[in-house]
Order: sequence, then C-alpha cells, then structure tokens
Amino acid sequence: MGKLQSKLKHSTYKYRPDGIIEERIQTKACLEYGPAHADSVSVVAALNSDLCVSGGKDKTVVAYNWKSGDVVKRFRGHEREVTKIACIHGSSLFFSASRDRTARMWDLRGPAQPRQQFSGHAMVVTGLAVSPDSSQLCTGSRDNTLLLWDVGTGQCMDRASISRNLVTHLCWVPQEPYVLQTSEDKTIRLWDSRGLQVAHVFPAKQHIQTYCEVSEDGHKCVSCSNGFGGEGCEATLWDLRQTRNRICEYKGHFQTVASCVFLPRALASMPIIATSSHDCKVKIWNQDTGACLFTLSLDGSGPLTSLAVGDTISLLCASFNKGIHLLRVERSRGLELQEVAAF
Repeated sequence: MGKLQSKLKHSTYKYRPDGIIEERIQTKACLEYGPAHADSVSVVAALNSDLCVSGGKDKTVVAYNWKSGDVVKRFRGHEREVTKIACIHGSSLFFSASRDRTARMWDLRGPAQPRQQFSGHAMVVTGLAVSPDSSQLCTGSRDNTLLLWDVGTGQCMDRASISRNLVTHLCWVPQEPYVLQTSEDKTIRLWDSRGLQVAHVFPAKQHIQTYCEVSEDGHKCVSCSNGFGGEGCEATLWDLRQTRNRICEYKGHFQTVASCVFLPRALASMPIIATSSHDCKVKIWNQDTGACLFTLSLDGSGPLTSLAVGDTISLLCASFNKGIHLLRVERSRGLELQEVAAF
C-alpha cells in the first residue's frame, strides 16, 4: 500500500513539575497510509508486535500490519457495526463482537469467513473477553446478560443476568478465573467464571463506566467514565487484591473517556497509564500520583473510540473521523507522545 508524506498539525501539552503547562503547536511529518476502513473505526486491538485487528461501522474486521502499512486480510460476516475485538496473544486466533448480536472467532491463517459463531444475545454485544487458556469466551450485552462459551464447540456453557446491568466492557484477569465488567449502571463487577457468579461489586461511581483493563500482574485495574464539560470524564485505578479499594483518579479530560490502558513498565521510571477521550485527546498519567504528564490532541480526529498498546513504545488509537492513529512514546525530551502514522 502506498505511503503519503503529510504535514499534520498537533497541539501537545507538557506538564512541568512546577505546575506550569507548556503548550506547543507542532507540525510534524506523519505517514498517511490508505485507510483500513471505509467508515468510523470503533475498536482496535494488538494481535502481536506487528499486527493489529480493528473493526468499525463498515461491518468489516481488518488485520493490519501497522509497521509496513499493509492490510493483511479483511474479514466479512457481521451484518452490523463491529463493537469489540479480543485477541489471543501469540496466536492467529481472535474474536469480534457486533451490533448484529453475535460474536465470531476468526483465524488469520484461515479463510476470511468466521471459524466459529456465538449467537445467544438479544441485543448488541458490548463486551468480549477470552480466558487465559483460550478455552472460554465471555460475552456481555445491553440485554443485561453475560454468556460463557466453549470456544471449541461454540456452545453456551453458562449465563447470568442482572437487572439494569447494561454491559459496556469485559476484561479477563490474567491467570485467574475472574472477569472484570463495566456497566451503564455506573458499577464495576468482578465475576467468577466458575458458575458465573458475581464475586465483588466495587463502589458505584457517579457516571457510566465505559471501559476497563487489568494490569499484567493482575493486581490492579483501571476503569473510565463518560461525561461532558469535565464532569465525570475521569479514569479510576482500583486494587484487585484483598482490599479492592479505589487507589487513584485521573481527571483532566473534558468529554467521555472511552479507553484506558496500562503502559509498558520500561517506558518510564514510574508506572504510567494512558487514556483516550471523545475530546480528541490522548493523555499519559503518573499511575501513582494521578498527575498528567503529557497530552496529545489529535485535531480533527473526532471522538477517540479505542486505545491499545502496540509494542513497548507504540500505541494504536482508533478515531471517529480519521481511522487509526499510530502514536509513539518519545523520551528524548522527557515523556512525550507523537503521531507517526495514520491508516
């Protein structure tokens, strides 16, 4: 796929220890590849350190080599917008969920048709998580229901339903039988997949919880909130161990925070997380103190819908207007974030 050099204007904000915010308007060369999708991108996830998988309103799932700028394969089968992607690290298998009320399993090395289909929800599938051993899939929906599936047979093994529990995201805790879930009822639930029972409910927030992610060691999780005008619009760090208390909050976005991720520990001297928001901004935070370290504004991108760690220095950010942005963490002048490509 051809590359086009383009000059893109970005606003970046560097936060100094003395509290002064330095704003710099930067015009940088950014590689623009042909778009991966024909419409808005809803979700992006990293399959490995070279490939990502994305889905959007064009009903297509796309495997993309973000280092070479090439589409590896397009997968078609969903009848409506793709809402979620879940990858199996180190495998060619991955899963997608859709507004067509189904989830599907795909194989990068196989045909472009789904290898398995999971049908059982009455409404859009808004949560998707695969177990650490890849044998089970958990799906959640706006129908207030979680379903647990056998990946090999495609059969539903268990189901649970809670009134007003409109699922927004699911995340499986590494090396544990637990699934973390956010909801439109403003709560975060921890489910035990052995019997699909609620093991813990975290203290309710003031706003809808849109997304959650668990740290690699399984000790912490981060969730984020919807909102507008700076009301809500935060991310929250929680302890997943015995106390299960709220540890820290990250406030500074002005619209709904759609995604939050733990960044690789090697990037900085302190643990850091990143958030993306409908306000077109990606922020990097000190995980321990809640201080915002850097802000990148992707002007004209529209709402940022999804964020994923690509490799040890790269982030993938999906947007409503401009496809997927490849961002790179730079440390030459302190911790900074730059857009290097878009597709």
